[in-house]
Formats: sequence, C-alpha cells, structure tokens
Amino acid sequence: MNVAAPAESGGNSLLPLLLLVGLFALMYFMVIRPQSQRRKQMQQMQASVDIGSEIITIGGLYGTVVAIDDETVTLEVSPGQTNKYARAAIGKVLPAEEPVAVADEPDLADVADDADTPTGNKSDGVDKG
Repeated sequence: MNVAAPAESGGNSLLPLLLLVGLFALMYFMVIRPQSQRRKQMQQMQASVDIGSEIITIGGLYGTVVAIDDETVTLEVSPGQTNKYARAAIGKVLPAEEPVAVADEPDLADVADDADTPTGNKSDGVDKG
C-alpha cells in the first residue's frame, strides 16, 4: 500500500524566490545605493578643497587650508598655529562668506539723547501708588 500523497507541482515554488529577489532589491535601493552616493559626494568634496577654503574636520575643528598634499591638508586653526590632517578627515567645506553690508550706525548725539529719556511707562511725575 502506497500512502504517500501525490506530488503536486504548482506556482508556489516561485513565490519564495520572488520575495528573496524583492528583499535584495529593496535593500539595494534603501541602503547600498544612497550610501555609495554619499561616499562619492564626500570624495568629490574632499578633492575639491583649495588653499584658502574654510573647513570643518570630522572632529569639529574649524580651520583654513594653508597647504595641500595628495594625502594631507594643513589647516591654520588660529593665527600662526597649523595642524596637519588627512584629507579624509575633512567633514565639510564652509561656503565663502560674502561681505555683510553694515547698516548705518546711529549718531553718537542721538544715542546720548536717548540715554537721557526714561524708558518704560511715561508718567507726569505724580506717584499713583
């Protein structure tokens, strides 16, 4: 007596394969591809650094590039103080600062006149309290 059930071939064997392929595709588009794009952007940014650029290192140090080598950059962190870093330590290049237009400063005579006038509620000198 043969008790084994007859083997059925159906489309169910294709479903796990499709789920596996879909999982890999999702992982590629959600993790691998954005990470490789960020890496390329960082490499381009680090390669585009020029002397005089203001940067922030990955450790948070602000400085101005004074010398560049193939593998290193030398930063001036304060007048006369330089540090040498690997190019890979560049975290961000700061945009060049545009000159800020200074608003007209008040005349000193106007400031002195304002200092003589009391601030707050104006009263006629009568104590109401």
